Amino acid sequence: MTDWKRKLSSRKFWALLAALITSLLTAFGANNDTVVQVTGVIGAFGAVIAYILAEAYVDGKSAETSTTDDL
Repeated sequence: MTDWKRKLSSRKFWALLAALITSLLTAFGANNDTVVQVTGVIGAFGAVIAYILAEAYVDGKSAETSTTDDL
């Protein structure tokens, strides 16, 4: 089973996605401005998703630690 949480937080995954879509846009004749804009949007979404998942992980670990400390 694919661990989507790990994949979505991977910079390699977002680089692959940007490269794939950039290549497809270029192959289908999109102009350079469109390619640059789409690549920027993919990079921005990748950064935001990776940040959200990383913070959720840290918060989860912090909650585990404080719960065991309270016992």
